[in-house]
Amino acid sequence: MAWLFYTSGTTGHPKGAMLTHRALLTMAQQFLVLTPPRGPADVVLHAAAITHGSGCLLFHHLAAGAANAFPLARSFDPPRIFDAIARHRVTTMFLVPTMINTLLNAPERRRYDHGSLHTVIYGGAPMYVEHLEAALGAFGPVFAQIFGQGEAPMTMTVLPQAEHVLADPVARRRLASAGRETPAVRVRIVDDEDQPRPPGELGEIVVRGDIVMKGYWNKPEATAETLRGGWLHTGDVGYLDEDGYLFITDRKKDMIISGGSNIYPREIEEVICRHPGVFEVAVIGIPDAKWGEATKALIVARPGHPLSEGEIVEHCRRHLASYKKPQSVEFLPTLPKNAYGKVLKRELRDRFWAERTRKV
Repeated sequence: MAWLFYTSGTTGHPKGAMLTHRALLTMAQQFLVLTPPRGPADVVLHAAAITHGSGCLLFHHLAAGAANAFPLARSFDPPRIFDAIARHRVTTMFLVPTMINTLLNAPERRRYDHGSLHTVIYGGAPMYVEHLEAALGAFGPVFAQIFGQGEAPMTMTVLPQAEHVLADPVARRRLASAGRETPAVRVRIVDDEDQPRPPGELGEIVVRGDIVMKGYWNKPEATAETLRGGWLHTGDVGYLDEDGYLFITDRKKDMIISGGSNIYPREIEEVICRHPGVFEVAVIGIPDAKWGEATKALIVARPGHPLSEGEIVEHCRRHLASYKKPQSVEFLPTLPKNAYGKVLKRELRDRFWAERTRKV
């Protein structure tokens, strides 16, 4: 074992993933192959927590002789980030989607030179296509998406910069994907009995390869459950298309079952994000006496864009099957996030399920 990587705990209590030296070496090699620094002149700015994805960039940048820069800020502060990019001629960053969205909407974006950036690696949470298109327009073709976990760090799949193309309709459709498996990883979609699912059919995403952890520190039962059959069970739901591109629909525990129908919040969130007045959104399931669960949209509106519940529901009605519309909408000043910028849906759900012995 080389490292205990504690999971971020968005669906449960954090657990220490035991990563080996081979896993970290494989991770660095994958980065060098798939998202390489261009040389010793590169500078990676650690705008996100180094205990998460950004810290994983240390390895292959050090291997390439590149520099690592650390902002003197305790929180994600767009003016300081843009100032650091301009001052240090930053070439590379790792950001979670909420950070990209924040930089995209920051007035400082137009006041500082960020032309040195050639690579922005993003992951850790869903990146909605509407936001990605806007980011490509603002920052250029610098984005590469990765899909990884603390249990299999950085990265299981990749959608490289060359495939972030808006003009090609096939490539544009794949912007909603997390790319394809990396050379050192195998990805499979399985049903509840761990049997493989064919292309296009939903199931749990499982992976195997040298980047996968040995297990959880002092948690043999959790290890056996997560690594059963020799595959890491990610807890994410998705499907592979006929060309092997992975589309992640949700966390397995985020799925809403309403009246016997499976509803995946990300599909609804993608639609709501298209509304010009929406800055951020999280869709959760809340208790419902009739249907078991009902969908609820929690929205942060853009400044100067007053929104109403009826407006959001009508927007969803035009783009979704009727049963997928949110039954209620609530507007919040912010969405709770952990130190890595992930929206804490567990916290959002807790106030609705607090008096229930079951959370589904």
